[in-house]
Amino acid sequence: MTTVSLSPLDLGAAGLLLAVEAGLSLVCNLGLHRLVLIAVTRMVIQLLLIGYVLRLIFSLASPALLLLAIGLMTLVAAREVAARSERQLRRQGNLMVGLASVTSATVTTTLLALTTAIRPHPWWSPQYAIPLVGIVLGSVLNAASLSLDHVLETVTRDRVAIETQLALGVGYRQATGPLLRAALRRGMLPIVNQMSAAGLITLPGIMTGQILAGLDPVQAVKYQILLMLLLAGSSVFASGLTAMLALRRLTDGRQRLRLDRLILATAPTVATAIASMRADWRRRLQR
Repeated sequence: MTTVSLSPLDLGAAGLLLAVEAGLSLVCNLGLHRLVLIAVTRMVIQLLLIGYVLRLIFSLASPALLLLAIGLMTLVAAREVAARSERQLRRQGNLMVGLASVTSATVTTTLLALTTAIRPHPWWSPQYAIPLVGIVLGSVLNAASLSLDHVLETVTRDRVAIETQLALGVGYRQATGPLLRAALRRGMLPIVNQMSAAGLITLPGIMTGQILAGLDPVQAVKYQILLMLLLAGSSVFASGLTAMLALRRLTDGRQRLRLDRLILATAPTVATAIASMRADWRRRLQR
């Protein structure tokens, strides 16, 4: 089975669907055509740039360049984890928590995959390491951000209940135990739903891409199972570590709840921006 190469004309044909969407937006006065055009332009430019960058990294096979690329990817992911919560820990606490959890979960999972199941030569081969890091970072980012947001929101909402237990002599870890478990469950939900739907409801993108590239479907399924197991493990690791680190920053040596270390974000989060855009679209439709 041969690999099908895509030409610019092929990609343009696929883009015809967006032309239909833009036309519908103009006819119905939805105001979405500009947003779609900007999003598509950014996507194409970004993906082409990363494609050429990856081609360069793969050809040079330099460990230093590989570490630089992974470091930048991890830093951006940690920044996303920190920015997605409306409440922020003082002294860049969200960023520090996100960086620690994202780095630990990603490095551990990637090293496990490279040295046990995949075993490329050399074991740090950029062709395998960078795609794995990218896949793991996506799952870890979601798990860590959901977990962190849940901890910071819930600890504020349940302040009275937690402080009452502390005043009665209950330890900080025991008083915040239900919150920690709830944060872990929330961080795990996306990957659990993804695993439950894989195969019967959806064909995961990684497996589909390998099949389209000419790999035997059974082998593609094996790779997909491996990746799903890795993503599940990294999600548990990231969400649990994020919740524990965040809760640790909200206490002191006397096991008090220190909400004075928590502030509201001054800048709107991604979720807030999306909600604002949706509200604007609804107003346009009602006119």
